[in-house]
Amino acid sequence: MESDYNKPVNIGSDRLVTIDELADIIIKISGKDIKKKHDLAAPQGVRGRTADLTIARKIIGWEPKVSLEEGLEKTYRWIEMKVNEDRKTQKTL
Repeated sequence: MESDYNKPVNIGSDRLVTIDELADIIIKISGKDIKKKHDLAAPQGVRGRTADLTIARKIIGWEPKVSLEEGLEKTYRWIEMKVNEDRKTQKTL
């Protein structure tokens, strides 16, 4: 991907995902029994996220090839592996 374009470009998923849905996806991937707790008294922030990939597609010809779920699964497993490696290293010290 070579380009003379020198401004920020959004990359990510162009699928609108609420924060609640994102939490559900991660909970499912983790396989843990996690119950979400909503504090409705707290300030209400961003309800969801999506990336506008117009520039990425038009200028640099990029679009996602991995679904949000697949990317989160791979990321979660990699972090899990690193945490387990650290735990083993700490036990041997």
